[in-house]
Amino acid sequence: MHVLFVEDDPMNRRVVKDMLRVVGTEMAEAPEAETGLTMLLGTAYDLVLMDLRMPGMDGLTAIELLRGRPGPNRQVPVIVVTADMAPDLKDRCLAVGADEVIVKPVAMAALLDAIARLASRAAEDEFVLD
Repeated sequence: MHVLFVEDDPMNRRVVKDMLRVVGTEMAEAPEAETGLTMLLGTAYDLVLMDLRMPGMDGLTAIELLRGRPGPNRQVPVIVVTADMAPDLKDRCLAVGADEVIVKPVAMAALLDAIARLASRAAEDEFVLD
């Protein structure tokens, strides 16, 4: 699995990278949304982890832009990773095209559960009865 984590905090990127490495997943890193969107133009990813609060462009705007443009990652699953606990946050994230939301500090179980839910949905979508 090829994952991109768009997150401005290097410690958060390191922690998640270590978690993903344990399960055999390599992670590319983008320190802000603009860089992440540029990376998403040129390289196909299986999953994007997106922080919401970053300098410059925020994660919600980045997800909207990703979903609205052509390219290899337009439909890539996006998991929002945030410390924001606003009551309507999950609904706002899903409305712009995110697939899951997990909270910081990231727990390995929460991250792996979110990935498993996305994999299960993808498998259901591919199973079509004739």
